[in-house]
Amino acid sequence: MPAPRVYQTAAIVLSRFELGEADRVLTLLTPHDGKLRVIAKGVRRQKSRLGGSLEPFAELQLVLARGRTFDVVTSASVSEAWLNLRDRLESAATAWYIGEMAERATEEHAPAYTIYALLRRAFQLLDDGMAPGRVARWFETGLADALGVRPEVERCVECDRVLEETDAFRWAPGLGGVLCPRHPNPPGEWVELSLNALKVLRAYRRLDIEALAALRLSAATEAEVEAAMRRYMRHVLEREARSLAFLDEVRHVP
Repeated sequence: MPAPRVYQTAAIVLSRFELGEADRVLTLLTPHDGKLRVIAKGVRRQKSRLGGSLEPFAELQLVLARGRTFDVVTSASVSEAWLNLRDRLESAATAWYIGEMAERATEEHAPAYTIYALLRRAFQLLDDGMAPGRVARWFETGLADALGVRPEVERCVECDRVLEETDAFRWAPGLGGVLCPRHPNPPGEWVELSLNALKVLRAYRRLDIEALAALRLSAATEAEVEAAMRRYMRHVLEREARSLAFLDEVRHVP
């Protein structure tokens, strides 16, 4: 049975670009169909009915008509507008970062229920005012889990020995986690990892986000965990997120 020509879906806008004089192509994340590229015709005209709805950082309900190259947005309404996160520059920059990771991690026309739920929850947490760095680490950990590449932080990635607090740890993204001192330095990228950072990486696997938000961590440990997870996600997604440069710039604004 052929798919219906017109269909509805929940969606979050991940990215967009202008096409022609008045159109806009949107990359969406949807629960059932994963990543979709659709066109909003005439959306940049002042009298467009769609113009105010098709923005990032909102959950939308869309009606789409199937097209030859792109499906076409015929109507849109906002289900959830995360307005507060837009007013805080670091929260907005973090939202762009996690949205870019979601876009890189999902395939077109393939179900993405888990990643959609993760992204939606992350935007809500940012909107509620949770520390952007904690939300980003929580999302990175959840995304790696959803992709089946959860980093190993309990046992050595080479010999499967349980890691002990007296060990000297190395973080090896290419091997999938932590390497114990029984092995030589691995080929490729690796860095030393402190015991405190290892404990925090374990906490991101074990605790819910509310408990993670309440952790009291030194700035040095936060920075070490951030660097470790950025390296890991760069390995998983096979490139550095472009939005990180903007995020880092925002965080250094006095």
